[in-house]
Amino acid sequence: MRDTFGRQIDYLRLSITDRCNLRCRYCMPDAGVPDLSHHDILSYEEMLRVARVAVDMGVRKIRVTGGEPLVRKGVIDFIARLSALPGRPEITLTTNGLLLADYACDLKAAGLSRVNVSLDTLRPERFLAITRREGLEPVLAGLEAAQRHGLTPLKINMVPIAGVNADEVADFARLTLKHPWDVRFIEFMPVAGDLDYGEKQRFAADRILGALAEQGKLEPISDSRPGSVARLYRYDGGLGRIGVISAVSRHFCGECNRLRVTADGRVRPCLFSVEELDLRTVLRSSDDDIHLKAVLASAVAAKPEKHLIGESDFKQGPRHMHGIGG
Repeated sequence: MRDTFGRQIDYLRLSITDRCNLRCRYCMPDAGVPDLSHHDILSYEEMLRVARVAVDMGVRKIRVTGGEPLVRKGVIDFIARLSALPGRPEITLTTNGLLLADYACDLKAAGLSRVNVSLDTLRPERFLAITRREGLEPVLAGLEAAQRHGLTPLKINMVPIAGVNADEVADFARLTLKHPWDVRFIEFMPVAGDLDYGEKQRFAADRILGALAEQGKLEPISDSRPGSVARLYRYDGGLGRIGVISAVSRHFCGECNRLRVTADGRVRPCLFSVEELDLRTVLRSSDDDIHLKAVLASAVAAKPEKHLIGESDFKQGPRHMHGIGG
């Protein structure tokens, strides 16, 4: 699939739940967030149908997201069925890591290729402050389990926020000296406007690079993979890599290769889209995949040239990140 700007769209991010066992302050409010009803959320069969059609249209990689995907019952069998689709797409998963130690072995056996773990602090008291829950030790155990069971290359996604955890950039970077992990620093993105953190607390990419340079010389690494969003570096002698994802200050929209499907069956042409196209109604009203293909094709055609963050006409949508799919 190609969009109107000539970009090859071959990556589907599939959210399987809006529920999460954390309450990260930049992702969702602490309370007053109603869970989607059983009827509103797509069934695994419906998600498999979307995935199968997307693969038939040229998708080569599917990332399972949430909410927290590991809290949904039946996720292991779902991963196994995704990995067995005709065309054998690469299946990956983004998780907060709380349940990863328990699931890593079964996820690998089911055909999962690798995991990204969202982790914003290495300090227990700060973990509680950011996520409103305890659980740093299980997450660290999950990292080790993922490495042990071959869910690699393991990626850690850290969002530095000024005045909150930006002073830990160097601590995270040092993980790459001892572990063969990719540690990626992601600029904070204003998806919804009613959360605890906002524009003023964005720790921009140039500040991230400055903090990294204080720890030693960064060696740039080329990455030829289509759709790669991170600028990659390595410290001399390091086992892992460091990535900087400047989603706002230096956007990578020109290389965007993805669509997002929410747990309630909407497809978003862009993470920051206000527009969403309805897949759920089509899934439940017709067994003919031609209609499903038409919606996905329309979403590809609707992809904007770039996001509008920082511009006067940028509009924040009503959804929080947990409802979109991280």
